[in-house]
Amino acid sequence: MNTIQSVKIINIPKVHDERGYLAVIEKDTIPFPIKRVYYLYDVPNDSFRGGHAHKNQESIIIALSGSFEVIVDDGKRKQRIMLNKPNQGLYIPIQIWREIENFSSGAVCLVLASTNYDENEYIREYSKFCNQLLG
Repeated sequence: MNTIQSVKIINIPKVHDERGYLAVIEKDTIPFPIKRVYYLYDVPNDSFRGGHAHKNQESIIIALSGSFEVIVDDGKRKQRIMLNKPNQGLYIPIQIWREIENFSSGAVCLVLASTNYDENEYIREYSKFCNQLLG
């Protein structure tokens, strides 16, 4: 079973010259092959996203622009993590509940996922999430 300690910041390699920065995500940068990429934008700052866990999907969440907070929860402990650097990603393994909130104006949240979309793979009720951890 994964715990809060399994969640970690991953530094994305970057190159800098007088034209700015270039961040590069290649196969050795993250701990899984990417099957799906999606992003959230124009999220009102009083809204939240997430509110689920995954049975089989690993994720990397990156603040491409602006900032937001990710609350991760292993059923015993919660941790709030501020993301605001486009060269850092938050690795979230399977069976970790996540919520994303406090979006700044213009924030863009990129998610790299290890699986294709499958609604049956989501755990969307917190009580079911906690029950699965016990059983």
